Amino acid sequence: MHPMARSRTNARGFTLIEIVVAVALVAVVLGFVAMASSGRLQRAAMSHAGQDLVAALRYTRGQAIVSGDEQRLEIDVEKQTYHAPKRKEIELPRELKLSVLTAAQEQISETSAAIRFFPDGSSTGGRVRLTAGERQWDVEVAWLTGEVRLREVGP
Repeated sequence: MHPMARSRTNARGFTLIEIVVAVALVAVVLGFVAMASSGRLQRAAMSHAGQDLVAALRYTRGQAIVSGDEQRLEIDVEKQTYHAPKRKEIELPRELKLSVLTAAQEQISETSAAIRFFPDGSSTGGRVRLTAGERQWDVEVAWLTGEVRLREVGP
């Protein structure tokens, strides 16, 4: 018998069942990784939306100080949008729920309100709450100083 012939008969490959099981295990592991990643990505997107709102409020405050005129950021809860002066309207991700607490005189309609900033940097104050599932972020505006802060309040 030729030596090459013997090695071919002793060679063992994978069966179709072994390959299918291995591919199925890889698919399950990738599925878990994808689910974990999508949760982190969603949280990052929500946090980013909150940071963008903070930036828009700080921009509005800056515009009031620089221009010497009152400026306001308008928020529409129904449309899930906000609008800073001289800027385009921004739509929040649909996964976010929006609520606003501000001074009564800043209530524009049943679904929209504003936070007003004055030339000295102060504001009418308020809080915008962003909710995604069980997580919540508050964007707080201090009335005396106009300081804007973002903090996570949910689990």
